[in-house]
Amino acid sequence: MMHHQLITSRQNVRVKEAAKLRQRRQRERQRRFLIDGTREIQRAIDAGIDVLEAFVCQPLCNSDEALAVVDRLQNTSATLATVTPEVFEKLCFGQRTDGVVVVAKTAERRLEAIKLPPQPLVAVLAGLEKPGNVGATLRSADGAGVDAVLVADGQSDLMNPNTIRASLGTVFSLQVGAATTDAAIAWLREQRLPIVAARPDAKQLYTEVDYRGGAAIVLGREAQGLTAGWQAAEILGIRLPMHGQADSLNVSATAAVLFYEAWRQRTVLE
Repeated sequence: MMHHQLITSRQNVRVKEAAKLRQRRQRERQRRFLIDGTREIQRAIDAGIDVLEAFVCQPLCNSDEALAVVDRLQNTSATLATVTPEVFEKLCFGQRTDGVVVVAKTAERRLEAIKLPPQPLVAVLAGLEKPGNVGATLRSADGAGVDAVLVADGQSDLMNPNTIRASLGTVFSLQVGAATTDAAIAWLREQRLPIVAARPDAKQLYTEVDYRGGAAIVLGREAQGLTAGWQAAEILGIRLPMHGQADSLNVSATAAVLFYEAWRQRTVLE
């Protein structure tokens, strides 16, 4: 059961420490992060994320979803604080008005912890910089039933509020591992997975690849593309046909097309 405390000052020590978690440096130092939004908090709890603190603004908790989240938080070991709207404004991200913000413990993202089924589908996000793109790609991976996601040399931490929001909280439920490019490639080779990489200059169309026996799909940054490590001889380049002036899609749109083509082959064509 949570312990209740009323906080009315924006200068409260707990509030100030929590607000610092909007900065990546503080998230990494404290090994903690913030979660906004009832849907995201629900999914974090469902995934077993360790919630440490909860800040609740009762005047804003006027939806069934918000009340349900507060009720669930009552049955965790988190410490509850009731805050005023002014204090909540300092804690919340963007225009979130659900009335609940929680502080959670950052989970380990080791490749060794990933458990794959036979013939798995793995997504690799190689050096992606924009948190919103990372989150949207995770959302597509979740929707298409991707078994695991590797973040290779990630330029944005996974607990960035934009990533959490764009993923709709699926960042918590997916199997996600973070590593260097070399470690990610070595791990994929250990799994004996064929690796395909989305590249605008590739000759082979994405529909000409057979994903049914398992595969790793690599997506890189839109401007710089993939680093040399992802252009090894055994890595097959694939492309989407582009019929207009642009030579590529946004990385999250490309991801959705590739993931669902793999899903189609692995379900409809079985």
